[in-house]
Amino acid sequence: MATVTELLLPIEMDLEHLLKDLRVLIGAGHPILQAAAEHLFSAGGKRLRPGIVLLLSKALSVDGQFSKRHRRLAEITEMIHTASLVHDDVVDDASTRRGVETVHNRFDSKVAVLAGDFLFAQASWHLANLNNLDVVKLLSRVIMDLAEGEVKQGLSKFDAKQTIETYLEKSYFKTASLIANSAQSVGVLSEVSDIELKCLYNYGKQLGLAFQVVDDILDFTSNDKQLGKPAANDLLNGYLTAPTLFAIEANPRLSELINREFSLEGDIEKALQIVRDSNAITRARSLAENFAKESCESIKWIPESPSKRALLDLPEYVLGRLY
Repeated sequence: MATVTELLLPIEMDLEHLLKDLRVLIGAGHPILQAAAEHLFSAGGKRLRPGIVLLLSKALSVDGQFSKRHRRLAEITEMIHTASLVHDDVVDDASTRRGVETVHNRFDSKVAVLAGDFLFAQASWHLANLNNLDVVKLLSRVIMDLAEGEVKQGLSKFDAKQTIETYLEKSYFKTASLIANSAQSVGVLSEVSDIELKCLYNYGKQLGLAFQVVDDILDFTSNDKQLGKPAANDLLNGYLTAPTLFAIEANPRLSELINREFSLEGDIEKALQIVRDSNAITRARSLAENFAKESCESIKWIPESPSKRALLDLPEYVLGRLY
């Protein structure tokens, strides 16, 4: 299976330029806010989201080139994503992100919240300067979705009655919305048809949902180093994901442990054992596989190119993280 680095080879140099440009874009402003934002950018990460934007931009281009507006769209996408990570880490009180100390741990929570706001504001400013109202609407919707997803997740902590549909809605808001709407935005800038715009949106949505479900499976099957964050963190914090919800269906006793918020000694270990002993991981994997397949189907119409092949390999890469 290809690595992310291999998949992003068609746009390797473009991504390097993008990261340099991002540092320039966030350079104006308060030094501490700049340092906080810079800290997270320097933590690495796969750069999948801007990578998808650039791959789609190349794949939809007649000559394999793309405009400055496409490049700026990729930068805005990464700004929005990074801002959401800073805020997520504050809400979850996470101590590490991508194996690096989180912004609020290195500075403090106030600075982290302001750094996230700073990045959202920067993204909004550059978004407005694209001078395309449709793209502004699409990515403004993302910022609303991210906030709504975080609120919904917070309100449903330790709620064993929630459904898989509720979970998928939250997953869309928190993860898939950015990929879906930025993919559609590429289509807007590339002036494709309305039907093709819907296909691009669907590619991003299904890929984002597959990514989130896989991430949630890994929370049960990986160690801290592989995840870049503490394993079983979601369950411990009361965030019930696909494996947990499927495990509740198989063994309702898990609901009791969740409802008392794992307050007794050994509760979390029992809960993890129930999830691992059930067919929950298998069912969640099947769910992710369906999303990945639908994602690939959505872009079959794009002309053949190295960029298109990379886009078709991405869902396979997402699933491959499980093995």
